[in-house]
Amino acid sequence: MADLRDPAEVGLPPLTVVIPALDARHQLERSLAALLSDPEIGASRVVLVDDGSRDGTAAWASALGVRVVETGQRRSGPAAARNLGVEHAAPTEWLAFVDADVVVERGALGRLVRAALAGGCVAAFGSYDDQPDDPGFTSLYVNLRHHAGHRVATLDADTFWSGLGVVRRDAFEQVGGFDPLRFPEPSVEDVELGLRLRAGGDRIARVPEAQARHLKRWTLAEALRVDVTRRALPWSQLMVEHPGAFRDLNVALGERVKAVLAAVFLGAALASPLPWSGRIPSLIVAGSTLLVAAWLSRSLLRLWARAAGPLFAVGALLLHQLHLTLAAFTFAWVRLTAPAWSAARRQARTAS
Repeated sequence: MADLRDPAEVGLPPLTVVIPALDARHQLERSLAALLSDPEIGASRVVLVDDGSRDGTAAWASALGVRVVETGQRRSGPAAARNLGVEHAAPTEWLAFVDADVVVERGALGRLVRAALAGGCVAAFGSYDDQPDDPGFTSLYVNLRHHAGHRVATLDADTFWSGLGVVRRDAFEQVGGFDPLRFPEPSVEDVELGLRLRAGGDRIARVPEAQARHLKRWTLAEALRVDVTRRALPWSQLMVEHPGAFRDLNVALGERVKAVLAAVFLGAALASPLPWSGRIPSLIVAGSTLLVAAWLSRSLLRLWARAAGPLFAVGALLLHQLHLTLAAFTFAWVRLTAPAWSAARRQARTAS
């Protein structure tokens, strides 16, 4: 039976934190320090998995008293690194996964465990805060978009997030952990893990008040590339393989409507300079769809405006239309090519 007490009243069971790291010493100087200063964590509760760093990460972390495990190769990927960390972790009831470039607020991991226990969930995850470390336009846009997506609390989330998440060890081991064969690079390995956790009837909590600051600096080119190749593409494949498995966050019905509007807006805007398109009608379509998109994204617009002013909010809204359009076209392409890539994946699995 689920423990329905207030999460603050639930005691914190033993917890081990697993951090995959690759050339991340400059970030760990802040992120690891935050964990070690948390009285509920401490050095003995942390396992850092070094994935072939060349900046002295392993030796530096060892000197702090943190248990360091090395993958023995460079870039085995975060999925494999996290699994290795769990193998070398103390046999605690709960596991926490934190990215090396994430500075966890004091008490956030305890909040996640208590919320999961109180709600009868096997896992829980938090959110980035609304003050990302890098003030650049793209970094603000990406991190605040993520923060906004995780603001609604639930005990029945469709996914999992390993940037700041906890999972009960027995549940993690029962589903086989992360899938390093399918995800040899940073991708949606945590989303897929959440899918398998939920397949057995277990629940996952989203806890917005458990927050962390992201230290990553995003460039526009990198953000667009990651959005398509490491997020939209593999996530769309999961959606095709498991129809109806995802209902919230960036694949909720409202987000799909926004994606269609974004595609119409960009199509009309790009067509307006062409002589055969009818400049005025194209501009009217572009303007009206953008206004509707702005109204549907009004809470996100307010967040952007509070963070960096109205001009940033307008620019972020325009970039968001490109993000949504790329996601929509990626999903459409995956649906159209599903037989081919499904067959290729079956052959790869048979060969392995």
